[in-house]
This record gives sequence, structure tokens and C-alpha cells, in this order.
Amino acid sequence: MNDDQLQVSILASSSQGNSLLIKTPQQQILIDAGLSGKKIKNLLASIGQDITKIDAILVTHEHSDHIRGVGVLARRYGLNIYANQKTWQAMLPKIGKVPPEQQHCFEANSVINIGGIDIESFSVSHDAVDPQFYNVHYAGKSFVDLTDTGYVSDQVKYIIQNADGILMECNHDVQMLRDGLYPWSLKQRIISDEGHLSNLDGAQALCDVIGNQTHQVFLGHLSPENNFKTLAHETVVDVLTKEDLGVNHDFFLHDTDPEQATKLTTI
Repeated sequence: MNDDQLQVSILASSSQGNSLLIKTPQQQILIDAGLSGKKIKNLLASIGQDITKIDAILVTHEHSDHIRGVGVLARRYGLNIYANQKTWQAMLPKIGKVPPEQQHCFEANSVINIGGIDIESFSVSHDAVDPQFYNVHYAGKSFVDLTDTGYVSDQVKYIIQNADGILMECNHDVQMLRDGLYPWSLKQRIISDEGHLSNLDGAQALCDVIGNQTHQVFLGHLSPENNFKTLAHETVVDVLTKEDLGVNHDFFLHDTDPEQATKLTTI
């Protein structure tokens, strides 16, 4: 691995559980740990990575599909955990004891450095106490994680513009959601400004932020009840192509999976 390489694997991404690996020669960081500790260990092993090499976990918000394994991993491997104050307050009753020296406060709309990686947090519109996602900067490269938001504001678009790599939410197909078995109250929550991006929403946001530096795009947080990989992929390809964006030419479009990690990709 070269000294200036930023690598990423989406370990799992869906409404059932989310975690991704950020790797540089000096540091290995997880963003979220929304699966069991054992599952995350196995997903890392499937791409040749050792869970004992992880240094920290960044938490986006307190929903269970993002924090399920946080407490176990923190205690078992002595990991530093980063989240904003309100998320810590909402999360601690759900994850059990985390030693105080491993609890780190990282507020929204700020930047911290972990082992040479600059991590920029930004607020999003989601029905959690204080949700934030991350733009990771290393050696002139950047990778954006954005998987739970009802819409992408102009401020967020400015922050994530022209990132080298992007994980973008494509949670649902609107028609599938409307025709599906969810109760109306849940359907309203999902399509609201504090819910989740549809395939079309995610595609349109990508049109606004993909730039000349963007080379890797991942589609994430798909709902198993209200979406299909092929449908999300085809919708995004159709929208981006109509905007004359060079899908799989200027940049590559990757699917993610609830059970299988993506290969370790250099950003």
C-alpha cells in the first residue's frame, strides 16, 4: 500500500445494518457499526482485513442499523468512539458501557484529525437527535459517506462537491414504497424531508455533486422491502446518462450489499 493511498470498503449497507472501512497506511477507521461485532469481524476478514487493526469508529447517528455493534467492539478491542454530544446521550443506553477514555465528542460541522486523516462532519436532515455524516480527506483525496437523509441541502452539496469517492443513499423506489405493505405512517416518515433518499433523489443529488475528480460512486442503504439493486442501479445510470455524465467511463458505479463487503477500493 502506497503512503498516499486512501482505500474504502463498504462492509455492509442497507436499512438492516451499515458499516464501512476507511484505510490509510497509518489508520483504519470504521464509519458506523450497525451489525453484530462478529459479523463485522467476518466482513473485514472477507476482504483480508483484521479487526484488531481498527483504530476508531465514527458514529453518524443513534439508529440501531448504525450502532448495533459499537459497544461490543469498543469494549472488546479498546476502540476510540467518536460522535456528537446529543448522539452520545441517545446512544449510550443502547450500547452499554464504554470506558470514558474511549468516548470522544465530535460535533457536527467541524473537522478533526485522526492519525493524519482529516474528517469533516456535516449535518443532515434525518429523524435522529443530531445526525451527521462525514467527508474524509487524506493525501489530496476525499471520500463522502451520505446514507440517511430526507434531502440533500445546498450546504451539503457544497461540502461534498467533486469528492473522489461517494457513498450515496438510494433507499427506495417510490412506487414500490407506495404499493408496499408498510403502514402509511412509516411510508410518510420515509418520504419526508427527515426520511430517506429515493433512487431518483440519490441520482439527482449525484448529478449535482459529481465532478472531474469523482472516480468511485457507491449506491447504498437500499431497503430490502422497497428496492432492488438492479432497479436502483438502472435508475441512477439513466438519470446520470441523461445529464451526459460518463457512467463507468469517467467514474465507476458500484452496488453495495447487506451481507457482502465490496472489495477494498483505492479512492
